[in-house]
Parts: sequence; C-alpha cells; structure tokens
Amino acid sequence: MKRKQYEITVNAPREQVWEALWGKGSYEEWTSAFSEGSTVKTDWEEGGKVLFVNAENEGMVARIQEKKAPEKMVFKHLGMVDKEGNEDYDSEKVKAWSGAEEIYILKADGQKTNLIVEMDLDEGYENYFDEAWPKAFEKLKKLAEKS
Repeated sequence: MKRKQYEITVNAPREQVWEALWGKGSYEEWTSAFSEGSTVKTDWEEGGKVLFVNAENEGMVARIQEKKAPEKMVFKHLGMVDKEGNEDYDSEKVKAWSGAEEIYILKADGQKTNLIVEMDLDEGYENYFDEAWPKAFEKLKKLAEKS
C-alpha cells in the first residue's frame, strides 16, 4: 500500500469547503466523479461507522477515526458491504487493504482554503485516483465557491 496526496485551493472559507465535502446532496455531487450514484450513510460522529456506497448499495465500511470540524476528517477503512447489506471484514481481498486511511485536511489561507487529501491505496488503483481526484475537486470547488 502506498500513501498518496492530492491537493486543491478553493476560493472559499474552510467552513464552506467542509460543508461542501460532507453536506447531504453536495457529498453525492462531488463523489459522482468516482462513481455515479455514490452516497454515504453515517451519523458523522467521531468513532461512528461509515458506509460509502454506490448506486447498487455496495461499497466500503469505514470508521471516523478523527473529526475536527472544519479542519480535519480521518476515515479508517475496515471492510466491504454488498448489495444485501452484508459486511465483510475478513476475506483475503479485504485484509489486503483493511486499516487504510483517508485523511482530509483543510488549511485556512485568508478567504481561501487549501484542501489536502491523503489516502493509502493499492498501487493498482493509483491511475484511477490520479484521474478521478481532479474531477472530484472541480465539482467540490464549484459547490464550495457558490455557497
């Protein structure tokens, strides 16, 4: 596994960027760059369970490891969920990346925000994320800047 970093500057205060990242509706809009119909099921509380799912209701299970609004959110990926809602934490496929982190850091710079995303990823997915993150960032930037 490899830690990769992606970064963008948004012309909005970090509170607006935070809301665009995690707000109902806006989350679904910017994450469509990864998978159309993506959504999240969580209470957004530190320690809380998170289901990142696609339009077919399958995806990843994570936990909010750290939350400091509007500065930092850390997800720890733990498993997968299938269409029927069954959670898998033990298969060989899951064990290969279980414990991977996805970290969002928002740094204030006057009325701008520097958003840094660090994620642990399997090198086989590096090209996918290298192409998807710039698209997701553009969607997020538009959402945050129009708020």
